[in-house]
Amino acid sequence: MRVRDLLAPGAPRLRLLAAEEELDRQVSGVMTTDLQDPGRYLHGGELVLTGMLWRTGPDDSERFVRTIAAGGAVALAAGEAEVGPVPEDLVEACRRHRMPLLVVPDDVAFGAVAEYIGRQVSADRAADLAALVDRHRLLVSAAGGGGLDAVLDLLGGDLDLDCWVITPTGRVVAGPADRLSAEDRDQLVRAHLAAQRQRRRPPHRARLAVGSYSLLPAAADPGAEAPLADWLLVVAGDVTEWTAKRQQLAENLARLVAAERTRRDEGRRLRRRIADEVLTLLRRDADPLEISRALQASATMAAKYEGGRPETAESWLILSAEGTGLPDGTVRAVLEEALTDATDRALVAGAGSGAVVVMPAPGTAVPADALRELLAPLEAGLGSEGRITVGVSAPASEADGLRGALEEARHARRIAAARVGRVCVAGPEELASHVLLLAAVPDEVRRAFRSRLLDKVIAYDLEHQADLVRTLEAFLRSDGSWTRCAAQLHVHVNTLRYRIGRIEELTGRDLSRLEDRVDFYLALELA
Repeated sequence: MRVRDLLAPGAPRLRLLAAEEELDRQVSGVMTTDLQDPGRYLHGGELVLTGMLWRTGPDDSERFVRTIAAGGAVALAAGEAEVGPVPEDLVEACRRHRMPLLVVPDDVAFGAVAEYIGRQVSADRAADLAALVDRHRLLVSAAGGGGLDAVLDLLGGDLDLDCWVITPTGRVVAGPADRLSAEDRDQLVRAHLAAQRQRRRPPHRARLAVGSYSLLPAAADPGAEAPLADWLLVVAGDVTEWTAKRQQLAENLARLVAAERTRRDEGRRLRRRIADEVLTLLRRDADPLEISRALQASATMAAKYEGGRPETAESWLILSAEGTGLPDGTVRAVLEEALTDATDRALVAGAGSGAVVVMPAPGTAVPADALRELLAPLEAGLGSEGRITVGVSAPASEADGLRGALEEARHARRIAAARVGRVCVAGPEELASHVLLLAAVPDEVRRAFRSRLLDKVIAYDLEHQADLVRTLEAFLRSDGSWTRCAAQLHVHVNTLRYRIGRIEELTGRDLSRLEDRVDFYLALELA
């Protein structure tokens, strides 16, 4: 309701004494007080009811009006029952501060005024929310689930309220993308993730060169702490300066966005099951024909939801990702959101802290650099302990090449993990030739090779805590130099010679021979 509604027929019999030009202010509630300084109890949008018991002289009027104006009050209603007519100094103070001043006659109870305002505000809020929900339901039903753009258009048209829904990587889900540049989206996302990481209470605020914005999280699952995958509602302006009713409109819009995200996630369940099936087949080195059938099922499902005929990709990429210091499932959800713009055919599998992606290879170069740039905004939300590392394989043109591509992606991820940074990505071009060779070797051969060389050494370590495996790794990294290796391990050279001799005795190998050193190096790479 507006202040002028308190002067309309049917309202309590109030009279206006000052600031007629401010009667269109929105009233969100009422506060009754005779405190000299009620500012700390104001939240903005209230009509202040007072019996003027705080006034002992003209200076008190100026101080009281200045305080409630600073607190966000939209009007002052003074009762005449206790101290008589409203003094002129209070009228003048209200004029100076552009504060509408209403008189409550001595035969009108404060309770009647408060009850009237409460009824009007509740009715307005219920009507606004019901209308918004009904419009959203109709729009979503008519658009087959694509109603967010229509809702944001509606708010822009009816309320002159510019809004966007974006992901933590800056992709625009809904809203006028051409009116929010990629650079602006990047800054907004980073500001939001930093505020979430610091556990600041939303709405978060960001000031850019083009203006100020309010940021409201739209979590599909409010109980889960996974802001790196949640959508974000961006509203032009500072909502903390709005009336309470308009603020609630923004909060309700954020809930609608979260509900739309939940509905979208429900539609991804089948794709996730297929992704998990493909990963299981790859891990157990299944028949390529089984893998091809699963990929074909994915293509058929995509065609069903997107229209057109199912098309199987000519070649596939595999991404292997791992999260450190993040809630389980975060990396999978992050990659699902990040890759949506690149392709809707990506199969994102995994549980716990990691994820594996099988996706059609793009026509351009292997997208390690593009993926690194895409995930870069997430750094602001990772904190001091959080990391995401990703390895990208080279394209595999046949289903029977995906097993090797998976190993290649895993090796690339290890390279990424060895780097410094919160988000690290490595591609196949960074792999050594022997890693590519190992990726193509069948699992059973790899296991047998490693077991033959290292099982006895590992067993001896478990029984005697002799640290032989770490000694072997250090010896190979030192190119067989006794002094460098001993210094690295902080042991005497004689101790090192004893350990290497024990390894040779257990394995029947000679670490002075290049061939045996290479075998041990490859066996350790297979760990």
